[in-house]
Amino acid sequence: MAGHSKFKNIMHRKGAQDKKRSSMFSKLSREITVAAKMGMPDPDMNPRLRLAVNAAKAQSMPKDNIQRAIDKAAGGDMENYEEVRYEGYGPGGVAIIVEALTDNRNRTATNVRTAFSKNGGNLGASGAVSHGFDRMGLITYPAGAGDADAIFEAALEAGAEDVSSNEDEHEVWTAMDALHEVAKALEASLGPAESAKLAWKPQTTVEVDEGNAATLMKLVDTLEDDDDVQTVWGNYEVSDAVMEKLG
Repeated sequence: MAGHSKFKNIMHRKGAQDKKRSSMFSKLSREITVAAKMGMPDPDMNPRLRLAVNAAKAQSMPKDNIQRAIDKAAGGDMENYEEVRYEGYGPGGVAIIVEALTDNRNRTATNVRTAFSKNGGNLGASGAVSHGFDRMGLITYPAGAGDADAIFEAALEAGAEDVSSNEDEHEVWTAMDALHEVAKALEASLGPAESAKLAWKPQTTVEVDEGNAATLMKLVDTLEDDDDVQTVWGNYEVSDAVMEKLG
């Protein structure tokens, strides 16, 4: 289990789909509203909004919810969200990047700092760990979208830089500024992606042992449960055997 593709594992492990789903819808709505406010409220004219809407559809978010989130930006009756990033270390020296959309920096910073300190981690200064990651585009498709060879060929043709496939999903990595173009090309050949967003890809990964894995998962869970936190990235690898024991 790698640090950038763990959401499904955690959802399955906790057995708390409903809670995660409602939290996920709230985060997706926030991203749609922010994207619509920053550009045109039309997904065809606004690449970031198009990706946000596609991500929401992939999670079966109702059309009414999506439209409401867009209208919220157009109506101007929304909080002023800003994008903030936090960087720190988790158990076992794992590097973690937290991306948030918040209308209250103090609240979010306090919550993130508390999550780190209560779960064997330390919040660092800006830039503390991001130098060990590459900023790239990440497009994910479910395993059922096609076999590894077919996805690889489609991704290559669309201009992607790297592809990795496992039994759950296919991850297509692109250059940061090519994300929208590659996502659009893949949509034409494979259909809408499960998600497409800017990501932090670790240059090297850290194998986490059983002793640290439980605390690390608790840290990641706590961060992801925060309404302001959009995404948590890490450079960790947890073996299937250890994940099985954490069950």
